[in-house]
Amino acid sequence: MPLPASLSHVVLIPSYNSGPRLAEVARAAAAHWKPVWILIDGSDDGSLEALEAAAIEGVRVCSLSPNRGKGAAVLHGMRNASCEGFTHALVMDADGQHSPDHISVFMKTSESHPEAMILGQPLFGQDAPRERVYGRRVGNFFATLATLGGGIGDSLFGFRVYPLAPSLKILNAIQTARGFDFDTELVVRLYWYGIPPLNLACPVYYPTQKEGGISHFQYLRHNLLLVSTHIRLSCGMLKRIPWLLSLKKRSPQTRL
Repeated sequence: MPLPASLSHVVLIPSYNSGPRLAEVARAAAAHWKPVWILIDGSDDGSLEALEAAAIEGVRVCSLSPNRGKGAAVLHGMRNASCEGFTHALVMDADGQHSPDHISVFMKTSESHPEAMILGQPLFGQDAPRERVYGRRVGNFFATLATLGGGIGDSLFGFRVYPLAPSLKILNAIQTARGFDFDTELVVRLYWYGIPPLNLACPVYYPTQKEGGISHFQYLRHNLLLVSTHIRLSCGMLKRIPWLLSLKKRSPQTRL
């Protein structure tokens, strides 16, 4: 029996030069949820043509040019999804790091808690680069600071379900969160907006080069971007202290 397409929740997968794994990820995602939108962000590696040729049922290909950055590509997808009546979007990576098997679990949790953002809590294996694992602890510390302990389990993990209306209101009002800073800035600002976080454990896998694994993470450039993001958010936290203290009183369940 074919998997019915949801009218409220859509999967958004931004992709920039993801290589042959893109079609595999798209096919796996569509096997667990429909619809799936692939946001091709100015790719020139042939992955767009290969994906279009694959003609995967339930997968829509959206081509953007030139390359705009992850956040800008997701924002494009969110705006179009909202215009078509969707209320929530699950965002995941195109490189095979995230588990398609967990899509339906996250989506059903979101359907049960539409007021919340459903955040992936990464379960790292032995393949995880140590610098990534330890480095994100610093980012998580500052995200906790910016929310005064708001319950954001991981500030960087990009496997999440976002409620579209508040996400778009926030993103349309700022000029940042258009690149690699997207996940960190949006999750903190959503909490500031009053959206409660629910954290779900999810494995993360780092494909090897032989498996077609591709990383566009640039350690100096992206770490500097994250540093500036955390400085901005920490400063923004100061004027929101009374509001953040009031949010803490509601004591939400942050882990499922």
